Amino acid sequence: MSSQVTETHSDLLVHDGKPHGNWRDDFFKNGYAIIKGVISKDRAEYYRQQQFKWLKSFGLGFDENDEATWDNDHLPVAFKGGMYLAYSAAHEKFMWEGRLEPAVQKVFADIWGTDELLVSFDGFNMTPPRLRGTDWKPWPHCDQHPLRRGLQCVQGLMNFAPNGPKDGGLLLMEGSSQLYDTFFKENRQQEGDADRPKDLFIFTQEDVKWFEARGCKLIKVCLEPGDFVVWDSRTMHYACFPDAESQTIRSIQYICMTPAKFATKEDLELKAELFKGWNSTTHWPHCNIHRQGAPMRNGEVDPLDRKEPLEKPVLSDRLLQLAGVKAY
Repeated sequence: MSSQVTETHSDLLVHDGKPHGNWRDDFFKNGYAIIKGVISKDRAEYYRQQQFKWLKSFGLGFDENDEATWDNDHLPVAFKGGMYLAYSAAHEKFMWEGRLEPAVQKVFADIWGTDELLVSFDGFNMTPPRLRGTDWKPWPHCDQHPLRRGLQCVQGLMNFAPNGPKDGGLLLMEGSSQLYDTFFKENRQQEGDADRPKDLFIFTQEDVKWFEARGCKLIKVCLEPGDFVVWDSRTMHYACFPDAESQTIRSIQYICMTPAKFATKEDLELKAELFKGWNSTTHWPHCNIHRQGAPMRNGEVDPLDRKEPLEKPVLSDRLLQLAGVKAY
C-alpha cells in the first residue's frame, strides 16, 4: 500500500486539541468553517462581474438580467448546472487573482501551519435560479478515498453574491468527517486501489440517514459576498439547486490548498505540465492530478472549446509556486 495514501500528515497541523476561540476550532470539530469577510464586498463584486464577462464571451446571448437566457443554449457547457471546469477557465486571470488574495492564502496557511502551498486548478460556479435544461439531482459525496487516512485535503470556496437559505449553494453534513473511518469500516467498498485511489465516494440516501442517526446535521451554508468556507475532504457535501423563489445567481470560486511537501516529484512534474497546457484538474492540489475532459455538447466536443484562457494570468513567482511549477 502506498505510503502517500495512508500518511496522515498530522505533523503539520496547527490544531493542538486546545480551544483557540476562532474559526479553526469549528473546522477541526465540525469538518468545516466559515470565515467572514476574507475579501471586501467590492472585491467580491469584481470577481462576480468577471464571471459574467467570461460567460458572455462565448457569444451565446447569455444576459444575467434576462431570465429567458438562463438555459443551456445560452451558456457554455457546465457540470451539474453551473460548475465551469473546461475552456481553460481554471487559468483565467481573474481566477488566479482569487487564489493569490493574501487573506485566502492565510486561511490555508493557518490550517496547515505553512505558507508553502499548492493550489488546485479548480473552476467556478455560477448557477442561475430556474435554470432550464438541467436535470439536477442531489449527489452527496466526499472527495477522499477511505485508504487516505486522516486530514489530507482541505477544500474551499470564495463567495461573491448574497447567498441565503433559498439560494443555490453548499450543503455540508456537519460532523461527518469525524465518522469517516467508522462509516467505511462497515464493509463499504470504493473504486480504485492503494496505488491509484478514486477520490470520490457517492453516498446513498440511506448513507445520509446513517450519519444523521449518529448526530450529524445537514447544513445549508449561507454566506455574504466576500465570505470564505473551508471543509475537510472527508466531509459529506454537495451543491443545492436554488429554490423557485430565489432571485440570485450563485457566484463562487473553488479554491483548495495543501502543503507543497505532500506532493511527490512525479506529481509536481505532472502538475507543471498541466499548468503549461492551461488544463484544469481535481480539487486535490498535490495528488490525484489528472486532466479534465473536453466540454461535450450534443455528444460532441463543443466547437467553442478553448485551449488557453481568454485573458492569461500574470506569471509571478508566487503564482508559479502555487502552481507547482517553481520550487519553494
